[in-house]
Amino acid sequence: MGIEAHRKLPDILGEWQKKQLLLLSDDGVAETDFFAQVQAVLKQAGATYEIFTQIEPEPSDKTVQKAFAVFEAVKPPAILAVGGGSTMDVAKAVGILATNKGPIHRYAGAHTFSNPPLPLIAMPTTAGTGSELSHSCVITDTSSGLKMSIRNAVLNRAKVAILDPLGLKTLPVDVAAYAGMDAFVHALESYVSLKANPITDAVNLHAIELIAANIRPFVSNRSNLQAGLNMLCAASLAAMGFSNTGAGNVHCMARIVGSFFHASHGLSNAVCLPHAARFNLKANPEKFARVATAMGLVTDGLTAMEAGKLAVEAMRQLNRDLGIPQRLRDIGVSKDKIPEMAQLAFEADYNRWNPRYTTAEDFDRLFNQAY
Repeated sequence: MGIEAHRKLPDILGEWQKKQLLLLSDDGVAETDFFAQVQAVLKQAGATYEIFTQIEPEPSDKTVQKAFAVFEAVKPPAILAVGGGSTMDVAKAVGILATNKGPIHRYAGAHTFSNPPLPLIAMPTTAGTGSELSHSCVITDTSSGLKMSIRNAVLNRAKVAILDPLGLKTLPVDVAAYAGMDAFVHALESYVSLKANPITDAVNLHAIELIAANIRPFVSNRSNLQAGLNMLCAASLAAMGFSNTGAGNVHCMARIVGSFFHASHGLSNAVCLPHAARFNLKANPEKFARVATAMGLVTDGLTAMEAGKLAVEAMRQLNRDLGIPQRLRDIGVSKDKIPEMAQLAFEADYNRWNPRYTTAEDFDRLFNQAY
């Protein structure tokens, strides 16, 4: 990690003794100076590569198949992903298909493949998903319109993550804000998860501290490289956390919103966050009080519940400061879909991790409150 950390690529390839790559990105990142700098370093190292950049937000199974066809033409021994969570998700999926028989739908769920995927170097250009260190990838099934989560705690993560804030400089303001709030939700939900432990608590609290202190200056100026590096580190820490603990109601709701209305994952998370956090507060007010402290709030003399309420309000204010829409109706959600969304959210069984048991009726109320 660090400014110009992408220059470590030749060292990594030399250690792996690999000089041929599949280079994945998206069309926007592929036009940036940073992408050109990465290519220059690869050429200096004598590496050859095939490029695929036709990766959309919330990538589909069809995109995975197109990227895999590029891989099949040359069969390079490693993958380099330069982009956001969507690019890294496609890279993981292609890596799985390279060593396990397709189609990708076969691997929806947990621990559904056994052959190690191709080695992946992940270079995030958003500070949000933490996909470079998480054990999952999410691909949209175009036949159903729903998202498939492919999870393997041992195999499905990058071999090397390179955190270079130079890759964040051209991020649009809204993308920077949505991605940063995605990282915040990862850290929060992992911290209050039923599966949390002292180690995940440590990494998640530090992630919350880093995001609370750096997201506003970073979104205001993506050329603030120290703030950008802190956000990248926070996103990776939060990914370490939720990979061990699972997520909660915010992610559950956001996943359904994204599937139905194609709103970005980070934006959906941000809009649902204050409502789900308020619902969960009474399940563990002591932890929400610690979140308040991590966000820099003064809680002296307050009860845990009072401090936790401050934390929830601070999350709402963070959305306002970042210019994030406040309501689901503002991001295209239709009220008539709420009953179906609530039932699907309950059936997704995030009660395995969420600190407060949530019924379908509870989800209906939460969606309506967020609406």
